[in-house]
Amino acid sequence: MKKIPTTVVTGFLGAGKTTLIRHLLDNADGRRIALIINEFGDLGVDGDLLKGCGDETCSDDDIFELSNGCICCTVAEDFIPTMEALLARPDAPDHIVIETSGLALPQPLVRAFQWPQIATRVTVDGVVTVVDGKAVAEGRFAANLAAVEAQRKADDNLDHETPLSELFEDQIAAADMIVVNKTDLLGETEADDLVAKLIAEARPGVHVVRTSMGRLPGEVLLGIEAQAEDNMDGRDEGHHHHHHDDDDDHDHDHHHDHGHDEFETFVVERAEVADPVAFSSQVAEVIRAHDILRLKGFVAVSGKPMRLTLQAVGPRVDSYFDQPFGDAPRSTRLVVIGQAGLDRKAIAEALSA
Repeated sequence: MKKIPTTVVTGFLGAGKTTLIRHLLDNADGRRIALIINEFGDLGVDGDLLKGCGDETCSDDDIFELSNGCICCTVAEDFIPTMEALLARPDAPDHIVIETSGLALPQPLVRAFQWPQIATRVTVDGVVTVVDGKAVAEGRFAANLAAVEAQRKADDNLDHETPLSELFEDQIAAADMIVVNKTDLLGETEADDLVAKLIAEARPGVHVVRTSMGRLPGEVLLGIEAQAEDNMDGRDEGHHHHHHDDDDDHDHDHHHDHGHDEFETFVVERAEVADPVAFSSQVAEVIRAHDILRLKGFVAVSGKPMRLTLQAVGPRVDSYFDQPFGDAPRSTRLVVIGQAGLDRKAIAEALSA
């Protein structure tokens, strides 16, 4: 049985997590996405925001609110039963998205996926850390530091001592993808410098993408296939805090923009491939050289009646023979997805070499 992929979205208060998720739900392309979010006090801010969408992908039944605070801190009595209830549904979701609270560490939540009740049925597709580009570039980590500190002081269970910089380091260490949001507020050089800094701080192979208003295509955000719960090396927090917090993203501009100006997709066609193993290495090299986010498609291999399916996420390339070409033309077609500004000509030439 194929495990249901789960994306964990983390980041500080106001970074734009809810906006990112809202955009994902608005552009789900037929995927059934179930959502687990943190309840904010008695107000249910995120719940109301997301329930208001009135979309098929966002029905009330698909939203699971955990009322007693941070899901990382209540794994035993709250998170696991919620996941079990979700998995017991006759109409299981295609993908689960968990929005953690602003000061919550993602690591304990990722480890909870090793619990025997759910380990065989779900996997962490990826940890996505959303950062407020403008605030982080200015060394503030959150747009409204006073609001974050007020939150901490209001909660006795919260660690009041740990600097935000250390919590931020933990979120970066856990990430499989870092989303630099609000880049429209940054100059080109400022954005480039911040991305370079985050790449240097993140684990090797972690993609740092930039966006504004949380507009990230589903094919970029989902399908990272990190299996994070089995790959904790390097992503463990260096500090051990325990805290609760809300995530009231005040960035409630519901930008229903279906265009993704920051990203581009194009197709490369080439002749048959003689050696599929060598071609996989070639693809990995092209991805590294051009910082391609995703690459997928079908390859015709000389002398083979079956088509080769190829999927690459970052530097990892997977391929397998899936079905005979039959009457279909024996062509090699690869879809390339990346940030806007890819050198299409160079990429096409490198993939066709």
